[in-house]
Amino acid sequence: MIGSIFLLIAISISRLSGKFGVPVLFFFLIVGMFFGKGGFGLGVHVTDLKVAQSVGMIALSIILFAGGLGTKFSDVKPVITPGVFLATFGVMITAGVTGVFIYYLTQSAFSAVTFSLPVSLLLASTMASTDSASVFNVLRTRNIGLKNNLQPMLELESGSNDPMAYLLTILMIDISMKTQTDLSPWNITSHVLSELVLGVAIGAMMGKVATLFANKIRLSNSSLSSLQMLATVFLTYTLTVNLGGNGYLAVYLAGIVVGNNKIKYKLEISLFMDGVTWLMQIVMFVILGFLVNPRDLILVAPVGLLIGLFVMCIGRPFAVFACLWPFDKIKWKDKLFISWVGLRGAVPILFATYPIVKGVEGADMIFNIVFFITLLSLAFQGTTIPLVAEKLGLVQKTVKHGNNDFGILFPEDLETELYDMSVTKEMLEKGHSLKDIELENGSLVILVKRGGKFMVPNGNLDIHEEDKLLVIHETIGNDNTPFFK
Repeated sequence: MIGSIFLLIAISISRLSGKFGVPVLFFFLIVGMFFGKGGFGLGVHVTDLKVAQSVGMIALSIILFAGGLGTKFSDVKPVITPGVFLATFGVMITAGVTGVFIYYLTQSAFSAVTFSLPVSLLLASTMASTDSASVFNVLRTRNIGLKNNLQPMLELESGSNDPMAYLLTILMIDISMKTQTDLSPWNITSHVLSELVLGVAIGAMMGKVATLFANKIRLSNSSLSSLQMLATVFLTYTLTVNLGGNGYLAVYLAGIVVGNNKIKYKLEISLFMDGVTWLMQIVMFVILGFLVNPRDLILVAPVGLLIGLFVMCIGRPFAVFACLWPFDKIKWKDKLFISWVGLRGAVPILFATYPIVKGVEGADMIFNIVFFITLLSLAFQGTTIPLVAEKLGLVQKTVKHGNNDFGILFPEDLETELYDMSVTKEMLEKGHSLKDIELENGSLVILVKRGGKFMVPNGNLDIHEEDKLLVIHETIGNDNTPFFK
């Protein structure tokens, strides 16, 4: 009963996201904080952090698979190399630079907290990666399009940088506690490489297996096909982890493989995964909100604010510019925007529970600081992403969504792509008739949705801002080779 009440409250309060421009995940955290152990409501306690970690692992697996499912390999292919650089070296540089700053900050007279260098690096490592749930949610729910393949690069980075942050977190826990572990450079490097290689290999294999299974079995019920994909997510994650690979990377890649091959009931599966993803985001963020006492956040606010601003304005930008320096085609405006979309969220909070479970000294303070920085990142960075994109001239006039919400699906054998497009102010600059809107070659608007009303279009139809257009695009002659065919 209490769970259903929380779910209804979180869904209802999500309307505030559109009103205030704050990411909806921020409000899910607030709901958890309000009703948690230090809140003003029911005082819900989560006493076993391992339960929260398990919920987080399940939720992140589904979120990453769904994110991969909606990612086109043709969009990701040009940005794979810089994306991998950001997901590996970017995380290490962010953790190193930020960790040194935290150490000197906490050694100063200003700070009421004192951390050793290993603990400072541990704190920095927990929040060194961008959060996939936050990045996917903000980029895909805002009515903006980004130029220069920025969205696929940001999603690729956030979907694949958790392994490095996790490894750094575990490594710094061992160093902080002086655990008898072989921490030689060769051992660390081989461990990182084995996790990444196994994650990629098993993810690609499971994605292909899921595709073959869906096409060979040809279930007569779309709901069963959706459940088959859900089972694939869990099997991919657990199989990869048990074999020593990174499960998060594997499920993300498996989603990309499935999403870029022809399968029966693809639209229904995507819609199902989208709904389950929202459920997982709500459950995960609300439970994480239960873990923190708002009064504790007030105590760490001064230090948390300084660390958060350093990560956003110096640590993350330094890492981004350093990693993307070899790539001349990526302009400085693109790099600046990538620096700003370093959203923190559920992943850093989950990683911050590991020091508590392991008994690291000062772990409670680490958790509270990471939680405070997550709230700051979602409220400040998440809110200003559309504005920053507009100021840098990176907003794309045509806003395309991977799936359409018209409930219409064409057979893939027709070699066509069906998607919906939200009408923006920029698209109406040349006129308000349908014929004045620029579309890519081979595209045709076949239906217009305004509120709850549908209209069959013609060239003279008056188009309004925020209308949704259902577009069919002929893909014959384009590069639509299935991923890992």
